[in-house]
Amino acid sequence: MSKPFLTAEWRKLVLANYSIDPQILLPWLPPGVEPDSFNGITYVSLVGFMFRETTVLGLKIPFHVNFPEVNLRFYVRYKAAGKWKRGVVFLSEIVPKYAVAFIANKLYKERYRRMPMRVTEAVSAEEISTRYEWKFNGQWNSLQVRAGSQPIPLVEGSEAEFITEHFWGYSGAAGGSTTEYQVAHPRWFTYKVLDHTINCDFKALYGPDFSLLSQQAPISVFFAEGSAIQVFPKRIL
Repeated sequence: MSKPFLTAEWRKLVLANYSIDPQILLPWLPPGVEPDSFNGITYVSLVGFMFRETTVLGLKIPFHVNFPEVNLRFYVRYKAAGKWKRGVVFLSEIVPKYAVAFIANKLYKERYRRMPMRVTEAVSAEEISTRYEWKFNGQWNSLQVRAGSQPIPLVEGSEAEFITEHFWGYSGAAGGSTTEYQVAHPRWFTYKVLDHTINCDFKALYGPDFSLLSQQAPISVFFAEGSAIQVFPKRIL
């Protein structure tokens, strides 16, 4: 395995998961991959989390080590050597740093956008609360959970395992090709979500095909502690 392109910690992941018609996702599918599902449901997730201790090619970029990200993603699979690889496709990724968006778009050909962001965290012996906010067209959007403080191991075959354990990223590339990269991290534990608040203008942020998400409640909301991660260089399939 090659050396990682990026190392970091992904911490305090809020994952709000919605059911979506897979036909809506077809224009976003890179060639050769197909939508993945769990118990017959195709998911799209609004995810907020913290990047911490970030390095690119082993180097820490000043003022770009710790920052939040909010992304909208869906789940796919790709068959290689007779086995399925479970991955994600990002519809959009929001960060507060211009340099992060530039590097990700230029080198990884992802769909990063820079927006003002802020994070609020509170921790007590009994509860953890995390709130991610991002400003678009003069309006603040937000994703917030309040959860118990006791860690919960992932259950084999559970919805939480399906959402958190996709270790490949896929995107379209020039000439109709597809690129793949690996993300490595240990198994995460979660916290019991007590309540959540989502204020997101899906239509303005992601286009009219995703406006229906504003009219429905998520099927589930998970809150994962996260861990150290490694992102490896892309390759063309």
